[in-house]
Amino acid sequence: MTQTTIEKVRKRAEADAKTFGYSLTPDADLLQGLLEGLKTNEERYGYPSCPCRLAASVFEYDRDIICPCDYRDPDVAEFGACYCRLYVNKEVYEGKTELPTVPERRPLAKQAKAFAPAVPSREEKQLAAEKEEMVEIMPKIWYCKQCGYMVFREEPPYICPICKAKKELFAEIKTRIDIRG
Repeated sequence: MTQTTIEKVRKRAEADAKTFGYSLTPDADLLQGLLEGLKTNEERYGYPSCPCRLAASVFEYDRDIICPCDYRDPDVAEFGACYCRLYVNKEVYEGKTELPTVPERRPLAKQAKAFAPAVPSREEKQLAAEKEEMVEIMPKIWYCKQCGYMVFREEPPYICPICKAKKELFAEIKTRIDIRG
């Protein structure tokens, strides 16, 4: 496994910002803290979860907050910056607009998954095992009706990363497997 460095994290964030017409925050101290948080989270979880949100440390639960998170584009469009303020629009970067405070857009149900008790009791373990047998997270295949982008996950993204279509333009592809013997 290659070593994650602040410079690699910065280059990845800068490349992503440039691709989508954003800039990284002009606040040098905030930027350094966010890059260190991304580096720490990538070393801790194996993926760069958003440094301003509590991760569940389960990839499937945290998929929507892997930086850049699913909420970045709608946040930057509406407020001029993403929730953690790592990515900003041109007006904020140039100082024409103040660095905003952005309200949390992530659904409470997803946030709650990160607050599972650290050491469950024997009864909680038994209940969890029973629930695990009954409920299995089944990611779905979603496609963007506008550009054809496809993604395999529990829910479609807020905005298509390719054409910027809204969540409502994603449709689920239903599959069926018939086994004949």
